[in-house]
Formats: sequence, C-alpha cells, structure tokens
Amino acid sequence: MSATTDEPLPQEARREPQIPLGLPVRTRRELWRRKLLWIGVWLVFLSSPVRDLLSGRHTTGGTVAGLLGLAVFVAVYLSLLFRDMGATSYPPKLIGGLIASMAVLAVVLCLTLGSAWLGLFCYVSVACGITLPLRGAFWTIPGTGAVMLLVGLRTDEEEALNLLVLVLLIGFAMTGVSQLVRTTVELRKARATVAQLAANEERLRLARDLHDLLGHSLSLITLKSELAGRMLPDHPEKAARQVADIEQVSRQALVDVREAVTGYRRPRLAAELAGTQVALAAAGITAEVPAETGLDGVPEESESALAWALREAITNVVRHSGATRCKVALARRQTLDGPVVELSVEDDGSGGSGKGPGNGLAGLTERLEKAGGTLEAGRVKRGFHLVARVPAEPPRT
Repeated sequence: MSATTDEPLPQEARREPQIPLGLPVRTRRELWRRKLLWIGVWLVFLSSPVRDLLSGRHTTGGTVAGLLGLAVFVAVYLSLLFRDMGATSYPPKLIGGLIASMAVLAVVLCLTLGSAWLGLFCYVSVACGITLPLRGAFWTIPGTGAVMLLVGLRTDEEEALNLLVLVLLIGFAMTGVSQLVRTTVELRKARATVAQLAANEERLRLARDLHDLLGHSLSLITLKSELAGRMLPDHPEKAARQVADIEQVSRQALVDVREAVTGYRRPRLAAELAGTQVALAAAGITAEVPAETGLDGVPEESESALAWALREAITNVVRHSGATRCKVALARRQTLDGPVVELSVEDDGSGGSGKGPGNGLAGLTERLEKAGGTLEAGRVKRGFHLVARVPAEPPRT
C-alpha cells in the first residue's frame, strides 16, 4: 500500500487522536493536517512583515529582496519543522547550520527593512525548541532573545522588549512539545518491544510444554508398540492390552497438547508418579517410586515444576539411559534460603550420549528457575542422577 493513499482504517485505528504524537505520517491527508496544525498557529507572526512589504514604503528592489529573504526564511523553517515527519532526519550539524542561517536572515531583514520584521525571531526560537537537544535549546533560546534585543536597539527598542517574553515562552514551550513527542516515540517502541518479548516467551513456553508432553507420551507409545509387536504372535490377549494402553496414552497426549496450547496445563505430581511407574515397567526397568507425594501446603507452581522435572527425567531414563533400575525419591529439606522440596531421580544407566545437556534439560532448568528452584544433573559413579529443588512455601511479600 502506498504511503500517500487514503484507505478505510479499522475501528480501533479510528479511535486514536487525529494527530497522533510520535507516529510517522501514513497518508497525504494526515501530512497536510499536521502541516496546517503547525503552520496555522505561527502564521500570525508573518502578518507584520507581509503588511510592511505591501505598504509601498520600500523601493522595488527592497521589496523584491524582502520577498526573497522571507521566502528563504520560511522554507528553511518548514524544512526544519517537518524533518521528523519523513523517513529520514537531518544530521545535527546541518540542523545547527539551518538555524544559524535563519538567525542571520532575521537580523539582516530587521536591520534593512525595519522593526516590523522582529517577529521572525519567534520562528528562530520555535526552531531551536523543536529541533535542538534540551541542553542546546536552553542556551540558544535565550541567545535568540538577546540577539533580538540588540537588533531592537537599532530599530525599535520598545517592540523588541514586548516580543522578548513571547520569544522565550514560545521557545521553551516547544522544548516541552519536542520532549513529549520524543517520549511518545520511545514509549511506542518500548511497547512494541514488550509485545515482541511476550510473544517470544509464549513461544518458548509452548515449545517446552510440547517437548515435555510429547517426548514422554511418544516414548511410552513406542515402547508399548514394540512390546505389543513381540507379544502378538504368541500372546494376542496381552498384545491387545498393550494396544489398549497405547490408545489411552495417545488420547491423553492429545488432551495434554490441547491444554498446553491454551496455557492451562499444570501437571500434578501424584499423576506423574503413577505414570512413572507405568512407563518404567513398560520399559522393563525396576522402579522404586514413592506411593504418596506428601506435598501438603506446597505452592501449585512448585508442584507443577517438580511434575515437569519428573516427567523429563523419566523420559530420559526410558529413551537414552539403557538403565535396569531407577529410584525416585521426594523429601523436604531446610536450607539457608528456606524450606525446599527435593525430587531425586537416579538410574544405573549410561547417562545418554554424553554430548552435553539436551533441549529437555535446558527447558527444565528455565522452568524451575521461574518457580524459584534449581536443577542439578550429571553422571555419577553408577549411572545418572538428577535433583530438582523448589520452594516449599509461597514467597513472602
């Protein structure tokens, strides 16, 4: 879509202000609205120079020179004023040079054509307030007023004194407008950044949940499928039970994925302990799993993090370790940071490929850190040991 076309906007966009601060122009109509807003306010100060030129008290050469000088002055002023409405802006040195040229033109026109041109210093002050940094504007705006007073000593001292307060007020008011626009631009950029970070965080959450959910379920389905295949020729009834288990696991996996996508998935540790017993038994691994969790009073977020940790640990045991025995333990411990619940999973397997932590452990570490917990995992003398710790009490406020 072209930047100069006018197409219907959605209802949300129509609710925004007619001249939104800090946004680049999107249509030609919006550009002209901004121009009329900014120009219309200050055109009053051009009335005196224009009346002076039309009065006929100057020679033809003086009138032509005055028209040319006024045209150049207004062109430079508008160029400075609308520099941020386009895709690019002027470099600082060019801005300083253009403001200096406006000041020189104002001095020359006032000294040659009379005190009616003192109002041009109002435009110089406005340009300083809008285009210069705050520190620079605080020096150049009073400097503009001082130059106008010096010129007024040669033309009309009383008129210069009358305009001095106006020059200072207009200039410093424009610094406020300029700061407001810049702040609005920064806030809009910050809001866009926050939205992007939130989207990235949601993608990471979804990736972690799907990895943990599908990794466990698919591993169990694969094991039971292999077991059913071995039983099928001689023990069709046992194979049928394994196929029924596969159907149940796949249905539960589908439910879990739907819950994870909607953001409401919070696994319970008791259910994961029961699933652990089934998964280890299906893999032919001797299991030592506590019958009860004993997690009364533990925050829901902590219990959910431990459930995810148990699921990831058992998935790794079944898929990668080659273990024949696995022990799961739960315990409450008192630490310097307060009471914690500790989940320990230890097997006698090889510990996997040995190529460093995978995506599962990395995602699990992030999940535990968000719950205020920690993760320790590594090889031991005879197998692999994983320890997850989470706070046993809600955080104090």
